[in-house]
Amino acid sequence: MEHDERVRDAIAHWAPRFITNGVDYNDFTRVTSAVSTWDQWLPAWVANGDSYAERAREAEEAGRTRTAGELWNQAALSYHFAKFVWMLDMRRYEEATHQAVRALREAHRLLDPTAERIEIPFEDGATLVGNLRRPRDNSSQAAPLVLLFPGLDSTKEEFLGWEDVFLSRGLATFSLDGPGQGETGLSTPIYPNYELAATAAIDQLSARDDVDLDRIGAAGVSLGGYYAPRAAAYEKRLKAAVGISGPFDFASNWDAMPQQTRETVCHHTGAQSMEEGREKAGELNLYDAAKLIDQPFLAITGRNDRLIPWQQTQRQAEEAPGGEFVLYDDGNHVCNNIPWKYRPLTADWLKEKLAVQ
Repeated sequence: MEHDERVRDAIAHWAPRFITNGVDYNDFTRVTSAVSTWDQWLPAWVANGDSYAERAREAEEAGRTRTAGELWNQAALSYHFAKFVWMLDMRRYEEATHQAVRALREAHRLLDPTAERIEIPFEDGATLVGNLRRPRDNSSQAAPLVLLFPGLDSTKEEFLGWEDVFLSRGLATFSLDGPGQGETGLSTPIYPNYELAATAAIDQLSARDDVDLDRIGAAGVSLGGYYAPRAAAYEKRLKAAVGISGPFDFASNWDAMPQQTRETVCHHTGAQSMEEGREKAGELNLYDAAKLIDQPFLAITGRNDRLIPWQQTQRQAEEAPGGEFVLYDDGNHVCNNIPWKYRPLTADWLKEKLAVQ
């Protein structure tokens, strides 16, 4: 089947990301092979999510709760990737967002019932939302905490597998839908000063005794790879940060970005035109903030990144006083084609910097 340009771009740019975050390869090839035009993308992936949700209900009725939880996570991923850069019908976009949120909550209920949904009062009456998970074998000791920041089009519903990498190393995780992200983004645009979201999240968690608020790190992917160092520059309760394939100046590669990405920037920033979208993207930069990152900071990327040139991520590390840089010659955007390299490195590095005993 012939694909239109947007479908071709989605497959070319994001196939490794789907697979790394848990979408079954066979699902990916089956669903995308049946999609010829971009308007068909969301309905096809929502239908795939509905199929998983139906099987999840059947599995739970049969007492197979583990299987049901895994199926709910597949449903959440399908609903999320149905709409992640699909800006054609915002009513359907919003419906798929809520479906993804509900499906992941079902997955948590069955796979990790200790997971908590936490709502955070924010500016102008807005509410941020995050999912807190803690290591299961942590006994009574408060676990160090890693804030996980999505990017432009990722959300907390994409992070179950990534969270497990940290949890298995004794680190608690808090996956945050900040301004312009996921369900928070339905009512709140992107904030270039993302540290406000990090501060609000830490404040909200400050009364807890099951996470160690003296040992907090942050990690972000793609545009979250800008949010993590930006937050570290101004929120000094963050003791270490990792950014994966983050931009130094998000507008610098504007013309080379896929059309869907530019449209998503416009929507999530509230821009009314592509030119205004470029201007809004330009507000997402580290020109002033980088020199303030005196905590340990690790910037990771791949030489074959087609969305954020690797030199952008390198510049983050070079201009941050506490910066380190890792470049994988075989890596793509967020190194999603080599998750076995970047994910353990991120978790191990933060474990060491946060001094897990």
